[in-house]
Amino acid sequence: MGKHINKITAAGLLIALGIIYGDIGTSPLYVLNAVIKGKVVTEALIVGALSLVIWTLTLQTTIKYVILTLKADNNGEGGIFSLYALVRRRKRWLVMPAMIGGAALLADGIITPPISVTSAIEGLRQMPRFQHITTNTIVIIVIAIISLLFFLQQFGTASIGKLFGPIMFVWFVMLAVLGSVHLFDDLRVFKAFNPYYGINLLITYPEGFWLLGAVFLCTTGAEALYSDLGHAGRSNIRYTWFFVKICLILNYLGQGAWLLDNYNGYMIVSEAKALLPMQADIQFMAPFYGIMPKWFKIFGIIIATSAAVIASQALISGSFTLISEALRLNLWPKMKINYPTEEKGQLFIPGISFLLYVGCVGIVLFFRESANMEAAYGLAITMCMISTSILFANYLVSKRVPSGWIYLYLAVYLTIEISFLIANLEKFPHGGYVTLIVGGGLFGVMYVWFRSRKIKNRYVEFVRLDHYLPMIQELSNDKTVPKYASHLVYMTSANNPKEIEHKIIYSILNKRPKRADIYWFVHVDVLDDPYTCEYIVDHIIPNDIIRVEFRLGFRVEHKINLMFRKVVEELVHNREVNIMSRYDSLERNNIVGDFQFVVMEKYLSSDNELPFTEKIIMKLYFWLKEISLSEERGFGLDPSFVTVEKFPLIVSPVPQLNLKRIGYDI
Repeated sequence: MGKHINKITAAGLLIALGIIYGDIGTSPLYVLNAVIKGKVVTEALIVGALSLVIWTLTLQTTIKYVILTLKADNNGEGGIFSLYALVRRRKRWLVMPAMIGGAALLADGIITPPISVTSAIEGLRQMPRFQHITTNTIVIIVIAIISLLFFLQQFGTASIGKLFGPIMFVWFVMLAVLGSVHLFDDLRVFKAFNPYYGINLLITYPEGFWLLGAVFLCTTGAEALYSDLGHAGRSNIRYTWFFVKICLILNYLGQGAWLLDNYNGYMIVSEAKALLPMQADIQFMAPFYGIMPKWFKIFGIIIATSAAVIASQALISGSFTLISEALRLNLWPKMKINYPTEEKGQLFIPGISFLLYVGCVGIVLFFRESANMEAAYGLAITMCMISTSILFANYLVSKRVPSGWIYLYLAVYLTIEISFLIANLEKFPHGGYVTLIVGGGLFGVMYVWFRSRKIKNRYVEFVRLDHYLPMIQELSNDKTVPKYASHLVYMTSANNPKEIEHKIIYSILNKRPKRADIYWFVHVDVLDDPYTCEYIVDHIIPNDIIRVEFRLGFRVEHKINLMFRKVVEELVHNREVNIMSRYDSLERNNIVGDFQFVVMEKYLSSDNELPFTEKIIMKLYFWLKEISLSEERGFGLDPSFVTVEKFPLIVSPVPQLNLKRIGYDI
């Protein structure tokens, strides 16, 4: 590929800042809000929570993702499906954590834009002029921003992306400066670097363990570090992360010191109220905006909103990439993919964009306030992190890492992530069920698509091609049969070049004899590396029967029509095949023969007797197939040169009928 993932460049560092850290970078907007809501601000709570934040960022983000998981690059590409592609040959069941993780990431893509943008816009309430702004007004502004963001997706993000890096650089510098200004409000916050205070909070504080659900919000964007490996490169991510981490920690410490200085002993009732026990309500200001000088707040809100939009854009673009990989790995129904620009990695999937948009607007309308969204946030992404841990452990096994280190890795990270999962389950009745329903629905689509393929494979019957070669040749030369096409092209799923599906033989010889001058069998083999694009030609019978095998990486678009045309041009140039029409009148004038593709479209035959569960799966599969992209468009074929031929899918034949004839007269 020529991709130097270890090369450090100024442009690479800026790109890494712009497209990778949007989610994790906007977490200071809401993390401490979630920690203190409904609690009395005390030294033990603030210092302990800050300690948990610092050590979560260190253990989970720095060590697990930045140092370890980034090593598992698939020819420079990262993400849960890239990782799955590296290890899927080891164990068949590894597809389950891959699908769970992919569905969780998509669910995260639905909740991140609403919570990030809403948290930023709610900052308007910190300004005297807008302090009485209603929730309805904020909801309208947020939906307007999200609508504009999704509208712009169809044009690509190449030009917008150039602005992301500088804006995010300004954002992180702002975080560091604002936090540093308040560090000396209360020096006790520096105790947070000692993990003792975090552990002590979990053990001794009432409901201390459940605080992990709020603390986890600080690391929800860690998965994006790995998913965007191919965009920025490993070294650029690692160097920028240390800058980002310092800025985040300074801001968290500044917020904590400000809280201890202004609200020590107060109970935080809501976003707007705080009170001393037995006293009247007083105004409470969210710590992120509280540490801003009054004159700076309007600029801070603008920068925060920009960062929130960038965070949203990163998750949306990541969702498109994720689905495109799932499509190539046959884990998602075929969908139309547009490529707005020539830039690598720039793609737009209208169906997924609409799904995400409806989901985001639904989340905003349902929860209305960022404080409510925090209850739904984080639960799904813990499942993704657990899935990544399982897949990465298998990657370590494939690299022959000593088993002791692998068991240590699993013990540490499964303990941390399962603890986060259990703590996040407390959010389930308060809104967490929404993201689990969304994630569960997305997983259901992947599972049905994957499982139905396994069920269908029972039916697919392969036969030896050489047994039928004489019959096909004889048909080709039989002029009493009307010619179907000069070149007849079939898409075949047979991995073995000496085999062919029985249904194709049946289509050529039995259903309606299809005479052609040359029969082409085209096979697409999706590889575990991302960008391979090569082909193999097997002249089974020269100038009569030819097999073409495309070997494509899982991120390569299946433009079979264009690829096949290029292969034919090269074969003609090398004089390996004669594609001229064999009709006498046309051959004399050197007219190229016509090409006709035949696509076999399956339908569920009534001659099936499936178990109840499999019957449901197959019905759902065919329903998904109806609303997804057709086979010919999925392969990038020109519909004007395609014949769609239906054939029955009989996966489990009904037992022989006991039917008896009566009333037979001689």
